[in-house]
Amino acid sequence: MAAKTWQLMVVVVMIVGMGVEPCGAVEFAYDGFGGATGLHLDGMATVTPAGLLQLTNDTSMPKGHAFHPEPVTFRRPAASAMSSFSTTFVFAIVSEFLDLSTSGFAFLVAPSTDLSTAMPNQYLGMFNGTDNGDARDRVFAVELDTVRNPEFADINNNHVGVDVNSLNSSAAAPAGYYDAATGAFRNLSLISREPMQVWVDYDAATTEITVTMAPAPAPSRPQRPLLSTKIDLSTVITDTAYVGFSSASSIVLVKHYVLGWSFSLGGAAPALDYAKLPKLPRIGPKPRSKALTIALPMATTVSVLAALAVAFFLLRQRLRYAELREDWEVEFGPHRFAFKDLYAATGGFKDSCLLGAGGFGRVYRGVLPGSDTEVAVKKVSHGSRQGMKEFVAEVVSIGHLQHRNLVRLLGYCRRKGELLLVYDCMPNGSLDKHIHGGAGNCKPVLDWAQRLHIIRGVAAGLLYMHEDWKQVVIHRDIKASNVLLDGEMNGRLGDFGLARLHDHGSDPHTTRVVGTMGYLAPEVVRTGKATTLSDVFAFGVFLLEVACGRRPIEDNGGECTMLVEWVRGHWRNGSITGAMDARLGSGSGYDAMEADMVLRLGLACLHPSPAARPTMRQVVQYLDGGVHLPELPAIYTSSFNVFAGMERHQRLFDSWSVRQSTAAISVATISDIGLSGGR
Repeated sequence: MAAKTWQLMVVVVMIVGMGVEPCGAVEFAYDGFGGATGLHLDGMATVTPAGLLQLTNDTSMPKGHAFHPEPVTFRRPAASAMSSFSTTFVFAIVSEFLDLSTSGFAFLVAPSTDLSTAMPNQYLGMFNGTDNGDARDRVFAVELDTVRNPEFADINNNHVGVDVNSLNSSAAAPAGYYDAATGAFRNLSLISREPMQVWVDYDAATTEITVTMAPAPAPSRPQRPLLSTKIDLSTVITDTAYVGFSSASSIVLVKHYVLGWSFSLGGAAPALDYAKLPKLPRIGPKPRSKALTIALPMATTVSVLAALAVAFFLLRQRLRYAELREDWEVEFGPHRFAFKDLYAATGGFKDSCLLGAGGFGRVYRGVLPGSDTEVAVKKVSHGSRQGMKEFVAEVVSIGHLQHRNLVRLLGYCRRKGELLLVYDCMPNGSLDKHIHGGAGNCKPVLDWAQRLHIIRGVAAGLLYMHEDWKQVVIHRDIKASNVLLDGEMNGRLGDFGLARLHDHGSDPHTTRVVGTMGYLAPEVVRTGKATTLSDVFAFGVFLLEVACGRRPIEDNGGECTMLVEWVRGHWRNGSITGAMDARLGSGSGYDAMEADMVLRLGLACLHPSPAARPTMRQVVQYLDGGVHLPELPAIYTSSFNVFAGMERHQRLFDSWSVRQSTAAISVATISDIGLSGGR
């Protein structure tokens, strides 16, 4: 065979057209992918000129898939038994950060190459929020996951999992291998930028699946597998299915590479030829040759070296602190922060100063130079669109808001492709961490008095924004994760990245659907127009979320539970306080009359007709006890389901979010959705 950087072998022992059953094995091997033809690629997946199969890249495309061109017959027509199979591949994950990655990728066996309905991010391009866990998917996968997602009960942010029709792995283990000499377990970092090899074997006779991994090139395959589990794949994999890889992107720029891959049906996967595997692209600056390193000091005088050093230092400083600054920004003077000051405040945006990261960007804690002012600096991307001037004008205008229950937006800075927003820092973090907790969360459970105090504070802040300031401010993203707690546990509404304002008596001009799923009013999804009453709707969801300790939409084994329907069901049964957070206890755990009022007020704010919702002034009066909350409208007690549109609302939003690749996009191309954890 002629020397090539790749090798593809397909051996199918089959007599065609003679009525004889297939009895041989299907086998192929890719020692690199340069010149490989027929691969089924979609989305981000591509073959690089060097022969690497690259599943993700640094674009905003959401997902990518790569499949062997021909389907594999796992069960022959004359046989009822499932065939055994074996596969091995060498991969590498290259992140822009040494200690942070996007969602991982997976080897999978699927009945079709069409995964167009699958979602990116934590769904790895294999499932979505509706079909995850559906036995009809008929998908088997081995995931290499670099983000811990509590939604799927992930064990950590560096693990290997066996998935059957669900991202809730049937078996999982931390990435690593067992040393053949000592038997000791050796950890492997999936995002180390180093190539690693994985072996996946299925024994149809014993229904045992084993997964083994080791650094590449490995001197030999470890004798002890990383994990082993028994699953009868004859009930999962269809008679004929496709084998390949699936991956998806998120905010962190990561490249997933496959260097080589082989597969065998009925036998061991062919060994890969490491000498023929393509090389990973160089990471970091090209090293200077030793000759140049030695010769340069010898050939240069001290004065020239000093001049070069000074010039290099000045240029480096200029590039490090370079900002985008245009003439029209002069009028915003005091609200414009120097990047140099923000860089110093956050220690150069060190990971140790990172407060959180998600679809909205990354938030860092810092102390402004020359003062003891503690701030939170949020870095979000922006485009060079014409609306940037208007957007910054609104940021500066919102910076004039002064209320004890609003997080002050102190100002902004623009640099290259980033917009940096500077806020007061809230030492007790976001309310959702105290309400919902999660694995590793040590926040104490808030008692009822604290929750009611926070609710009243947020309501007062919204009233100020809607009616008492010189302009009307529509927040457009009210939720527990955007309510921050100061040192005295006062609730402060923050995150004004999606806020819009207009003059009193005029109509708002928002035309884009922005916000977070579960908090969006039906009219916003339908028309894209946000108003103060759509803020009231989101506040109603917030009321129920804080009182019940439940998220607006919860996935229970593949079925979504709407918090609104949960509370409404208790109300219809005459026991609305039964929906209260069980952690508060009963009786003495909270004031029953106050809890009843808060829950009914939440339902009133969630009326499908905007005109029937209370204003924030009325909401504050109800919460303060100055005005008695009237009974819910009669339409709530009729057979007409006032929330029947919620399911259609969700389908519309899901369809829209697939097209947009995000759940929140502002007019100025600022994404600002809540921190989801990613996968």
